[in-house]
Amino acid sequence: MSAPAHDSLSDRRILVTGAARGLGEAFARACVAAGATVVLSDVLHEQGAQVAEALNAQRAGSARYLPMDLSDPASVAQGVAQAAEALGGLDGLVNNGAITNSGGKPMGAIEVATWDRVMDVNVRGTWLATQAAQPWLKASGRGRVVNIASDTALWGAPNLMAYVASKGAVIAMTHAMARELGEDGITVNAIAPGLTLVEATAYVPEARHAYYQSGRAIRRPQVPEDVVGPVLFLLSDAAAYVTGQVLPVNGGFVMK
Repeated sequence: MSAPAHDSLSDRRILVTGAARGLGEAFARACVAAGATVVLSDVLHEQGAQVAEALNAQRAGSARYLPMDLSDPASVAQGVAQAAEALGGLDGLVNNGAITNSGGKPMGAIEVATWDRVMDVNVRGTWLATQAAQPWLKASGRGRVVNIASDTALWGAPNLMAYVASKGAVIAMTHAMARELGEDGITVNAIAPGLTLVEATAYVPEARHAYYQSGRAIRRPQVPEDVVGPVLFLLSDAAAYVTGQVLPVNGGFVMK
């Protein structure tokens, strides 16, 4: 048998948050296809279980669904521990779980409760999941954290203030986490996707989709499969010396 490819995820144990649908589901499916064993977590229990069942039908034992509420510290701690125990350790964490909630509202119309809810899930949840996973990632000797940010934080999308601020915080945390966790041999990077055709963006008006598409160097709609490759790369051995980086994946709408 030939050696696995340098960018293969063979034998990797990966936790993907917010994996019941959308980008998270795409990441989980791609990780399994690349040879990993995956735990999917979410608050959409029926959908998450269905995705795991479908993946196990393709490769027995390749996936498991575990509930996790990123707004609840106890749920995050328990969920990460259960995922690590189910997998026999953790080699990778994809912090994908997030909410928008303030979509379409100008800054002055956002309620404090909405702001706090977005920050609890998107910012605190990312920190808590990484904090809980750190000992397991360190023990693996090849720990990888991939945070899913957003290109909205790179150009300041209007009427999304809470979401934009939360994803800006994720980018800042990525830099700080990379500094701290590098001592444990853990890499931490972020992907900043553009507006992607998933369930969570169904509320976005057609005019904004058209605006994005017209501003891209690659002028077509962005789909989940466009984001999968960079995530797999950052989880793999091919990215062993890449850390603290933020990669926009948006067809050239934002260029860094």
